[in-house]
Amino acid sequence: MPLKQSEAIVLRSYPLREADLLVSCFTRAEGKVRGVARSAKKSRRRFGGALEPLTTIRLFWEDREREELARIDSCEVVASPLSDPVNYPRAAALAHVAEVLEEALPEREANDAIFRLAVAVLGRLKSGSIWGPLTYFQLWMVRLTGFLPDLESCMVCGAGLDRERAYFHPLSEGLLCAQDRGTAAAELGSESRQLVRQMLRAPVEGFEDWPRTRAADLRRFLVQRLEHHLEKRLLTATALARI
Repeated sequence: MPLKQSEAIVLRSYPLREADLLVSCFTRAEGKVRGVARSAKKSRRRFGGALEPLTTIRLFWEDREREELARIDSCEVVASPLSDPVNYPRAAALAHVAEVLEEALPEREANDAIFRLAVAVLGRLKSGSIWGPLTYFQLWMVRLTGFLPDLESCMVCGAGLDRERAYFHPLSEGLLCAQDRGTAAAELGSESRQLVRQMLRAPVEGFEDWPRTRAADLRRFLVQRLEHHLEKRLLTATALARI
């Protein structure tokens, strides 16, 4: 069977036996592909540093009949996150992108919009410049996976929220007005809701980075949406909240 090839983003790699790696990649052609890279720890010619998480690569692999895992033949590095300095906040942000893609994407289902989003955001996640690209990534992942609710009206009574205060709750699918918010709800500020409208109309390159405090409420809301639909906690979201 001839080798397949595609541009891909490495999501995770795990040791498997003495020299092999089990690798999860998000390919542009076929979506998420899991496979075994034989002797990856020893072969610098075929792999080098190409299997580091969030490296964009040209992936060559083979699917074998009646085998769940592909055989990864070789990789060529297109872009590496290690080409820029990596401090703790940037490492946490990169890990968050990898975890969200790994958990939210189904096996073998191509999604060019999410692939282009990931590549664009990875190009903007620099040391000292993570919160803007990270917020953009979370918003569009929630949007493209179909998890983004109506942000213009209360999901209980239908009242418009354009000039009203809006709230969100872990057990609520959408936003709530002041009357229907109940207990333990957090506010999603008007500035953050306006930022959502702007980010849904423009590429990530159109936004300057901002401090951690800006849109923190929006990131909490988006993480809640992701965790609710994935039915699990995102470990990297906890790490980012502690920065």
